[in-house]
Formats: sequence, C-alpha cells, structure tokens
Amino acid sequence: MSRMAVGVDVGGTKTHWRAAGEEGHVADRVVPSDLGSDMDDLAEWLVSDLREWGVPYAALGVGAHGCDSASLCRRLRDLLSARLAVPVRVVNDAHLLPHAAGVPGAIGVIAGTGSVAAGTGPGGEPLLAGGWGWALGDEGSAAGLVREAVRATCLRHDAGLPPDELALGLLASFHADEVPGLSHALTRSPSAEEWGRHAPVVFRAAQQGSGVALQVIEEGGRALAKLVETLISRGASATAVVAAGGVLTTQPRLFTALADALGKSHPDLPVTLLDADPVDGAVRLARELLAAPRA
Repeated sequence: MSRMAVGVDVGGTKTHWRAAGEEGHVADRVVPSDLGSDMDDLAEWLVSDLREWGVPYAALGVGAHGCDSASLCRRLRDLLSARLAVPVRVVNDAHLLPHAAGVPGAIGVIAGTGSVAAGTGPGGEPLLAGGWGWALGDEGSAAGLVREAVRATCLRHDAGLPPDELALGLLASFHADEVPGLSHALTRSPSAEEWGRHAPVVFRAAQQGSGVALQVIEEGGRALAKLVETLISRGASATAVVAAGGVLTTQPRLFTALADALGKSHPDLPVTLLDADPVDGAVRLARELLAAPRA
C-alpha cells in the first residue's frame, strides 16, 4: 500500500480519521475524542492513535475542536510534524467544512457538542466567531440549546405558569421531580457532553407544540447566523455558508432557523448543509501538502 494523505476531524465528542491513496483507496477510523488539557496532550494522543491505526502516512491534515487561534493551530502543527516527520496543516474543525464542500471561500458553521463559525480574512488569515464553550456561549449547540431550554423553563416557573411539553420532557430526561430541580441537575453534571445528550428533548417538545421549545430553537438559529454576520463584518470571504455538526445535520428545525435568519440579513448568500464528511476537508488539506513544491 502506498503512503497516504491522511485527514483527521477532531470533534468535541468523536474523532474521524480518513486515509486516501493515489489509487483512490480510502480507509476510515472513528474513535471517541481524547482532547486532554492542552495541545501537548492532544498531539500525543493523535500520534498514538494514528500509529495504532497503522496506515502509512505521507501528509496529515487536521481540523481540531479547540484550535481557536492561529497560535494554537501552529503549536499543534509543530508538535505533530516533529513527531511524525511529515508535512502537517492544522485548522479549527469548522474550517474543514468549506474544504469538504469544495468551496474554500465559504464560511463554515458547526453546531454539535459546541458551536463555532470559521472563515478566511482578506489577507488569508483564519477568522473565528463563537466557540466560547458551554458555560459562556456555544449558542445553537446541543449543550447551548439545553441550557437555554432549562433557563426558559425556569423563567416560566417563576412566572407561575404550568409546565408545558418542554418542561415535562426536561423533567423526565433529568429525572427531576419539579422545575427547580432542573437547575440543580445541570450544575451536578457540568459538561457539554452531559448537557448535550438532553438536546433531543427540546426538538421533541417543539414537535409536540411547545412554543417555548420552538423559540429556543429559533433563537439558537439566529445566534448561529449572528456568528456568520460577525465574520462578514470583519471582512471574511463569504461566497456561501456551509453548515454541519451533529445538531444541524440531524435537526432540520435548527438548520431552517439558521437559513431563515441569514436569508433576512444576507438574502444573496447561499446556505447549504454539508453533504460530505467534514474529514474530507482534512484529506483535501493533506493532498494539498503533498502537491506543494518541496522546499
């Protein structure tokens, strides 16, 4: 087997490897993400997992959750290239989406475990908006939607309103006896993954007629659109918007809310749901490294 262009999409929950050779052979590996506490930990884990997989690699493209600045991406790139002795390029995982879709001038929006938007500035520099984590932001993500759903439910309770479909669904999902117990349940399980696993409740409640749940979803979509608008205001290239992530790809209501919001602010901007795997963007980066002239 020839040495391959290898891409990896390191998400907040899972990591997807893909290797592609000149003859078109493709191999995949999906494992739970182990992000560690810093870039050194992440680099060590990625190198270990790649070597355990055993594919022959000639270049590596990486899209990494948490690579939220150019300096962090450079740090991870340098760590990986030193250990693997092959060309490496590292971007934020949201930057993979335009490459995977074949429109590098687009803005990528991810809403999954977390949420972030990524684009390219006038000088070719990477731009990011959002991605501040489940405690401060990540609006429209699984964790962010649950946080806002619990907040809205608690506000209704304070106003003396009876539980609606959303409140009843959250109570059952969190095994809470009454609405005040929801806030305690959140603080007892303070992680994006723990909060995010309750997100389907919000969409089921909207389907069942909860106006509160529908409002939470629509506000999540508008918040994601605001990330795109922020990047455009900073001069990001915006030939299109490419959306992906576990929530956007599985919950049409959220994608519709995002597309509707952008349709009002930027009616000529195409908004599409990625129909490929984001890791394809990482493979494309690796192929570009292989095609580049040798120094």
